[in-house]
Amino acid sequence: MKLAIDQEKKIKQLFAKMNSKEEFLQLLNFSKKIIYKEETIPFTITQLNFYISKDSNKFNSKKKYYHTFEIKKKSGAPRTIHAPCKGLLEFQKSLNIILQALHKPHEAATGFVPNKSIVENAKKHINKNYVYNIDLKDFFPSVDAARVWGRLKVAPFNLGSSDNRKQIANMIKSLCCHKMKVERFVDNNWIKLEKLVLPQGAATSPTLTNAICERMDIKLTGLANRFNLDYTRYADDITFSSNHNTYKISLEKEEAIFEKDTTFDIELRRIIKEQNFHIKETKVRLQKRGYRQEVTGLVVNDKINIKRSYIKSVRHNLYLWERFGYDKAYELFLNNYLKEKGHTKKGNPNMLMVLEGKLLYLKMVKGESDSTYLKLKSRFDKLSITPQPVEKIKKRLTLKEKRLKTDNAKNKSDISSIEFMKLVAKAKAKKEANKKKNINKILDVLFEKGLDEAMKLYDK
Repeated sequence: MKLAIDQEKKIKQLFAKMNSKEEFLQLLNFSKKIIYKEETIPFTITQLNFYISKDSNKFNSKKKYYHTFEIKKKSGAPRTIHAPCKGLLEFQKSLNIILQALHKPHEAATGFVPNKSIVENAKKHINKNYVYNIDLKDFFPSVDAARVWGRLKVAPFNLGSSDNRKQIANMIKSLCCHKMKVERFVDNNWIKLEKLVLPQGAATSPTLTNAICERMDIKLTGLANRFNLDYTRYADDITFSSNHNTYKISLEKEEAIFEKDTTFDIELRRIIKEQNFHIKETKVRLQKRGYRQEVTGLVVNDKINIKRSYIKSVRHNLYLWERFGYDKAYELFLNNYLKEKGHTKKGNPNMLMVLEGKLLYLKMVKGESDSTYLKLKSRFDKLSITPQPVEKIKKRLTLKEKRLKTDNAKNKSDISSIEFMKLVAKAKAKKEANKKKNINKILDVLFEKGLDEAMKLYDK
């Protein structure tokens, strides 16, 4: 979220002089008003105490602060998401505004940074002979609460200047971290431990990891400069690129850069390990010119582009809609969608919204003046003017309801006089049985509780 200059200035002023829980709450409410505007309901000190005490052994609450669930990645492997409850999420969103106003990430960091995107991340790697990608393992949960607290104590947050401000750092840590089982590399083995860490799903995790990774970004930028490479990081996705793959280590000797156990590889791994992160070996890949080169899902061979299959899919769905109408097009779209993403997403998608989202993504990547985008957007707009499927369904339901009412009325008129008399007799018998049951009940009350109570029941 982009802040106005005066809003950012105010946050910095309030944060600099903040020295108590009450002043921290005041700043959170100022930030909350930026997000929710007139609809803002201010946080109370009771709410703040509740959420900062959630991990204390002295504090017992059956409330679930995080809803944990799994989604499948494209590979089919599970990704665990910890989504905060509504109250905690509001605190984290408000706190995130404050953290972003105070800390400006390193220029190499492009993920979860205001005014930056995957497009910004890919720009540095266009038209290169070599593109080298690395992913970090369990990126957010790799950051322990102690590390968050330590980072908050130094610039630009400077919460280590007094005991009161250290307590505020502790409050921020409590709002942002969650106790969960994580993997740690101990004595050359991966073991599972329960630790307080940054969860994937918390609104503050990306901003805090960018602050924590600042030192790593500085060192990896220095490494890139040493080998004359370009470097960017989008969250856990690290990319180096160049037009060369050799490095002169002495007057007589050269060695490859993007190979295992070379000078570059050893230094790269040392820096990442030093910062308590680990490389996901299955995601290390070197992409050479002549083959499709991708950075954070975008093609970078000659210019920033989207995979042909992506545009082909949008064009194909629009054609089906034009040729056969929405209902048939949706049926075909749904079959393909479930084949491709059925393992990652639940429920039936809205084709209109999916296509609109794809067009917005296309606009972001290729630009609003791109001819491909403009043609596809024009076709989509023409089709969108026609009555939407929801309206058609409503009409069908209304007609169906009318038909059912007519059929019921007809059925009533078709009942024979004999059948009608049988129904009347059955209803009278039921009425008499209920009457007898009530009289027996009144008599029981008369003998047990007296005349007054029996008369009350009789009057009912």
